[in-house]
Amino acid sequence: MFELLGIPPQALFGQLLLGLINGAFYAMLSLGLAVIFGLLNVINFTHGAQYMMGAFGAWMLLNYAGIPFWGALVLSPIVVAIIGMVIERTLLKRLYHLDHLYGLLLTFGLALILEGLFRRQYGSSGLPYNNPLPGGTNLGFMFLPNYRAFVVVASLVVCLATWFVIERTKLGSYLRAATERPDLVQAFGIDVPRMITLTYGFGVGLAALAGVLAAPAYQVSPTMGSNLIIVVFAVVVIGGMGSIMGAIVTGFGLGVIEGLTKVFYPEASSTVIFVIMALVLMVKPAGLFGTAK
Repeated sequence: MFELLGIPPQALFGQLLLGLINGAFYAMLSLGLAVIFGLLNVINFTHGAQYMMGAFGAWMLLNYAGIPFWGALVLSPIVVAIIGMVIERTLLKRLYHLDHLYGLLLTFGLALILEGLFRRQYGSSGLPYNNPLPGGTNLGFMFLPNYRAFVVVASLVVCLATWFVIERTKLGSYLRAATERPDLVQAFGIDVPRMITLTYGFGVGLAALAGVLAAPAYQVSPTMGSNLIIVVFAVVVIGGMGSIMGAIVTGFGLGVIEGLTKVFYPEASSTVIFVIMALVLMVKPAGLFGTAK
């Protein structure tokens, strides 16, 4: 079997797969952030905590109600999305006419509160979650676990479906118009405040869905969101704030780059995304897919 720069193919493709897995979570989380910021102009720092809540929702449904992974994949994002819509209606809507900083500070505080509550109840150590798709396929050059392949495919389907709805359907055009001319959209008989609430709930639901998918791949932990959110914000900035396609392409691309960096230069794997962010901002401050305003 061939080697690339002295790296065995099993190690190379194994890290590439891990990069795709991380990229799938980066893409889904940054997509949720892009939807919320692009359509609502809210910097949602609670996104990491809502990702964590999705994972804990799956864990609690299994351990307290006996509902397996496939049921939790539907129920947990819906429950977390409803909680997100309550937050939007009771707290965030009061800040829409203020500077973005107020929304960022509010959501950051909420993230700390939510993480603290889960840490107090369940501790800081991770909780295991059973793999719903054990086994895998031997491809010759590497072993492909069934569940990890499912995560990559499911993430791609969700991301592309979201892009299609927002960019290619009448509903998406109403959503985009509501951010620019809410009075005009309201004149067509559309309830703009309800649309905003549902949009925020959808973005939160994407984060929770990513959390459910992450539960079998990683341990469920109160800190799993805070460990990831800074990287996800970097992904959003690189792709372009509010850019749907930018979030998808950049999320998967940076996950692969991070995985390959772990093979060839492991010391830089934790910083490579931030180095790329700095370089991109120097060349194109609006991000790769963003537009300057």
